Amino acid sequence: MKTRFIAAAAVMALLSACATTGETEEDFSTTKLAEQAIGQTARDRVFFSFDKAELDQDAILTLKAQALYLQQNPEKTVRIEGHADERGTTEYNMALGARRANIVKKYLTTQGIDASRITTTSYGKERPAVIGNNEEAWSQNRRAVTVIQD
Repeated sequence: MKTRFIAAAAVMALLSACATTGETEEDFSTTKLAEQAIGQTARDRVFFSFDKAELDQDAILTLKAQALYLQQNPEKTVRIEGHADERGTTEYNMALGARRANIVKKYLTTQGIDASRITTTSYGKERPAVIGNNEEAWSQNRRAVTVIQD
């Protein structure tokens, strides 16, 4: 019983630390390989305003660099993962994540990347990058992440 209590307390402390320190998806990322592969030339994610699936200037710069990387590495394929913050219904956020992933795919194809090299998926609000109930966390969760496929 004492061991269970200590284990539960340790888990709660760890979760509390993640929520309060703002640890990001990058700290524990399944997209770490994409970051390393795109690494020097481009970031692996773009961010969106609340309830939007429109690219701003920062996103366009990131995607131009991703397109350049993909042009220089024609054997590579990517998956674009669309995400939303926790606000809204699961269904709405799945659709919003899909719109975000698709706008990234559309932009990359306008830069000469063959659409057959790009797949999209939406995780909606199910895979937050940052745990928290505030704008700082939400702004990091409204994203599309480019993952290099092996």
